[in-house]
Amino acid sequence: MTDAPVSALRRRMIEDMTSHRLTSKTQQAYIRAVKNFTAFFGCSPDRANAEDLRRYHLHLSSTGITSGLDSGPT
Repeated sequence: MTDAPVSALRRRMIEDMTSHRLTSKTQQAYIRAVKNFTAFFGCSPDRANAEDLRRYHLHLSSTGITSGLDSGPT
C-alpha cells in the first residue's frame, strides 16, 4: 500500500464504486478510463465540463479507441 495522499475526487469515486458493489476489475477499468481522460484533458477531471467530455469522446471515436467501458453494440 502506498502512503501517497488520495484526492477528494478519487476518494469519492472509490466510495461510490464500492457502494455500488462494482468488482475490482470494473473499478480498475473505471479508474483507467478517468486516468486516460485526465491525460487527454491535461488537468483534474473535476474541472471538465460537458464540452470537454464531448471532445474526448470524439477523440476516442476518431482514433478507434474505446473507453473500455462500452458494453458493445446494441
